[in-house]
Amino acid sequence: MAHSYTGGAPLAEVVRSGFVEGLHRGSVVVLDATGTVVASAGDVLSPIFPRSSSKPLQAIGMLRSGLRLVDSADLALVCGSHYGEDFHLARVDALLRSGGLTESDLRCPPDLPIGEAARAAVLRAGGGPARIRMNCSGKHAGMLLTCLAAGWPVEGYREPEHPLQERLRAAVEEFTGEPVAAVGVDGCGAPVLAVSLTGMAGAFLRLVSGAPGSVERTVADAMRTHPELVAGTGAEDTRLMTGVPGLLSKVGAEGVVVSAVPGVGAVAIKIDDGAGRPRMPVLVAALRRLGVTAAVLAELAELPLLGGGVPVGAIRALPTF
Repeated sequence: MAHSYTGGAPLAEVVRSGFVEGLHRGSVVVLDATGTVVASAGDVLSPIFPRSSSKPLQAIGMLRSGLRLVDSADLALVCGSHYGEDFHLARVDALLRSGGLTESDLRCPPDLPIGEAARAAVLRAGGGPARIRMNCSGKHAGMLLTCLAAGWPVEGYREPEHPLQERLRAAVEEFTGEPVAAVGVDGCGAPVLAVSLTGMAGAFLRLVSGAPGSVERTVADAMRTHPELVAGTGAEDTRLMTGVPGLLSKVGAEGVVVSAVPGVGAVAIKIDDGAGRPRMPVLVAALRRLGVTAAVLAELAELPLLGGGVPVGAIRALPTF
């Protein structure tokens, strides 16, 4: 099936030394607490690949298929894109061992940590890429444990026709309220499912609005309780969920981020060129439109540009939606 995304509107400007150097285009949708669209720019109805922003929805499919985790921190890690810090790797290893598995059972590719400090530490120590260091290893550990719990073969667990992936697709379709428009292959080798930004925003709103004890609320609560396991030290998701009470956030590769606040609303963003740097200024502008205020939003509202090691410009959202 051909991808039908038609592109977005100007969302952020790049200002250097007082001159507008360029624009980042993309799409953003803002929902209120009822799920009604109150603001949007660009194409928010055509399917995109949300990348790792889909992980919380996939985790719902795992729990419904029999995954049982004693510690909610482990569920946060399954939902996350970890930075490869020591505490991340230790927890992934413990998850694997709880099922009699090892790193060699993971089918995500060997990689270096995505966290700059963790990556530098590995290289200084003479280390290199490893499957457990790949940012999706927590999700893959959860997938393997789900297969064991459900009695499914672990072989081929990444394949779209595997019973595991069929269950995860069903969860994505249920919570976005949309049929999956296309199935691709994500960077970790698992399926990535195309849905709209509006569908993703609505799904996250359902997660934070779920009744206590429901599977969706269980996922949201785990992520908000352990934000450092969803991402890492100093990461955008970590800072947002620590700094804004009740906020749930998950970034995805290629300029995607989805966030929701219970009783307030939700936001989903896709930057056309895949750049991650405009995500936070645009997200801050959208959250402020919903009336969200917090010190961390002021910190993330502009991304400084450096020249010679000092600030010479910034990336900031345009007031166009």
